[in-house]
Amino acid sequence: MSADLLLPFQFPFMQNAFLIAAMLAVPTGLLSCFLVLKGWALMGDAISHAVLPGVVLAYITGIPLILGAFAAGLFAALATGYLAGNSRVKQDTVMGVVFSGMFGLGIVLYTSIRSDAHLDHILFGNMLGVSLQDLWTAGLISLAVSLVLVLKWKDLMLHAFDPTQARASGLAVGLLHYGLLTILSLTIVATMSATGLILAIGLLICPGATAFLLVRSFGRMMLVSVLICLISLLGGVYASFFLDSAPAPTVVLIFTALFLAAFLRRMLQNRRIAAKT
Repeated sequence: MSADLLLPFQFPFMQNAFLIAAMLAVPTGLLSCFLVLKGWALMGDAISHAVLPGVVLAYITGIPLILGAFAAGLFAALATGYLAGNSRVKQDTVMGVVFSGMFGLGIVLYTSIRSDAHLDHILFGNMLGVSLQDLWTAGLISLAVSLVLVLKWKDLMLHAFDPTQARASGLAVGLLHYGLLTILSLTIVATMSATGLILAIGLLICPGATAFLLVRSFGRMMLVSVLICLISLLGGVYASFFLDSAPAPTVVLIFTALFLAAFLRRMLQNRRIAAKT
């Protein structure tokens, strides 16, 4: 029985899947907290979709796919900020226009070329087929993003809660704003080979949203978010082996289950408090 439970760890492709899952847990868990506080859930979704044309153009021109993905994601973020700041259209509307337009462009470009690359791997990830290069890319980006978020978390927290106070305190609000967008684009590039573009939003929102329901301080929220991310990623990869399912969707289902459990727990706590009063 114990030998069967340890069976997934005996295969090299499963070992790589566990490794990249562990690498992504820290940066996505930390970043998720800031995105939830700033209300940037749609921004993460927009950038993850907008990356597709950059990937296709990078394939056509022969440059590394991660460079095209990062450039497209950053362009989408900057374009959204510029259009929202120079028009009467609300930011969520602008994001919907930008990401749907760029995603449509990516689909048109992909269908117009002959390629051995599989679109479903780009969209939904290929965690069981990650290469050594994917591991290095995810590892280096994860390390850089995690260091920046840990070192600057207080400044980013103030910017997320109250940008006006952050500006009055002498913080470079513009740098923090576009720096966070750059970090978001980099993180999506890191998750591209594991969860794909569509399911990346689960990694970027669910951990922080679940931790927000469980704790009250931001410092503990970051720790709990990383722990939830680690459990969901590793648990999803492990469960997918026995369920014969794709790892990325299984991970997202675990994220959803944990969020619903946290929501029910918070609702019961609120009812008890209301009953006592």
